[in-house]
Amino acid sequence: MTLLKRKAGMSKADFTAYYESHHRVIGEKVLTGYATRYVRHHLHPLDGETLDQDLDVILELEFPDQAAMDAFFASASQPAIAEEIATDEEQLFDRTRLRIFTVEDHESDMSAVSG
Repeated sequence: MTLLKRKAGMSKADFTAYYESHHRVIGEKVLTGYATRYVRHHLHPLDGETLDQDLDVILELEFPDQAAMDAFFASASQPAIAEEIATDEEQLFDRTRLRIFTVEDHESDMSAVSG
């Protein structure tokens, strides 16, 4: 999972449009052959109020195994690929707020929970 914040001064609508029409395409190109899922969860506050600390997207990448994830990050760190990604990220993200995590899931079987 990667937590992302849009660049200061960029509207939410412009951010989403650029991400989905341009940055997404770069992601698809560099992730092909490594990731099995590439999902962008665009966040919209329930109360409609956007706060400075709010994030704009949770990026979810899924890999078939650790080896595929390691191979992707090795590939993405090659100078030409890293430069392409970073140059485009400068167009839409506050890169000082970018955080990447691995996720350990714990899921409840809600059909087994009695009320």
